[in-house]
Amino acid sequence: MLLLRCYLAIATLLHGISKLQHGIGGIENMVVAHGLPAFFAYGVLVGEIVAPLMLLVGYWVTPAALLIAVNMVVAIWLAHTGQIFSLSKSGGWQIELQAFFLVSALTVAMTARTSQRR
Repeated sequence: MLLLRCYLAIATLLHGISKLQHGIGGIENMVVAHGLPAFFAYGVLVGEIVAPLMLLVGYWVTPAALLIAVNMVVAIWLAHTGQIFSLSKSGGWQIELQAFFLVSALTVAMTARTSQRR
């Protein structure tokens, strides 16, 4: 579980670093196109910078993993709904990367919560 938690954190953080380098203008456009205020786009930085750092240091693991999961649900809703029932040219699920992040985040959240009860 530690390996999954660290991989999820690093892989998500790399996406966040890219957004810091290149901006979130594209995300702002998608958010506004869906009728939400533009400042909601900054939530991506929480889900892709703050939450992964929390996972890496093991601080509030369950809330951090849930933030990543919510971030992925929003990403799928904003940018990938047309791909949910599609396959790629190589035969894989069109949103397999997004689904992997989502399922991994939920797995980390559920496992962390279970571990805390012991």
